[in-house]
Amino acid sequence: MNQHQTIESADRKFGWFMSAPTLALLLAVILFPVFWALFTSVHDYTLIAPNFDTFTGAQNYVSALQDAEFRHSLWITAFFVFVVVLIEFVIGFGVALMLNSVERFKPIYYGILLCPLLMNPVIVGLIWRMFLHPSLGIVNYLLSVASIAPVNWLGSTKVAMWTIVMVDIWHQVSFMIVLLLAGLSALPKEPYEAARVDGAGTFKAFRHITLPLMWPVIIVTLLIRLIFAVKTYDLVYIMTRGGPGTATDLASYFIYRKAFVSLHVGEASAMAAILLALVLLLTSYLYRYMRNLT
Repeated sequence: MNQHQTIESADRKFGWFMSAPTLALLLAVILFPVFWALFTSVHDYTLIAPNFDTFTGAQNYVSALQDAEFRHSLWITAFFVFVVVLIEFVIGFGVALMLNSVERFKPIYYGILLCPLLMNPVIVGLIWRMFLHPSLGIVNYLLSVASIAPVNWLGSTKVAMWTIVMVDIWHQVSFMIVLLLAGLSALPKEPYEAARVDGAGTFKAFRHITLPLMWPVIIVTLLIRLIFAVKTYDLVYIMTRGGPGTATDLASYFIYRKAFVSLHVGEASAMAAILLALVLLLTSYLYRYMRNLT
């Protein structure tokens, strides 16, 4: 081994040595809850009898899959995730394309876009719950000024889910815009200059240059946003508590109720494991599908 290789090996070992405490902490924070939940999911563990004396095997998983309310929460979660990710991507990509052509005041636009994203979801839920109050909220007041009948935004089974969707889009669309705008800003200029020389219009340049070059960024952005959308809990807890009825009872909130209201932690852990498995399968499939399109 020559001197250069020896130095590289020493640098690599030193890097691992310096990062080992942080990596160990991250693994403990991430892996311990997962293994604890999986271990709990095969035991009859409740907060009334918090022990692992009774091994149930797959019984908690069977009970979870047979639970009609849990299946309902999975369906409305799938609907919620599909709608918010699709709308946020369409809006985010459109706004990012517009802002990418702006030269002046771009830092100011970035600051404005980041304001909703930097707000805590609990604060967002509280603010919008006040705005959407059926009799005291500013939204219904503005509707009355326009001679439009007030809407029971959070108390109607037909409207409540769309209200949560609207608030989530308002809060999270900045995430899409910022990531996609960063990707657009990093694209090379030479292909566009060559396209202009060849007489290609804006639409052709977008279709044959922008989309292919942006596809890796789009894949990562969609997958990250999908995972975070599945975990949506704060808005539901603050704004509707899963109601009215079960109209907004997303899977994360339903699992919380199963664990800390019904006190069946073992079955709730099984439901969380099922949700995790579904998310992993979905993201793996979407990643492979999108990669095949490139």
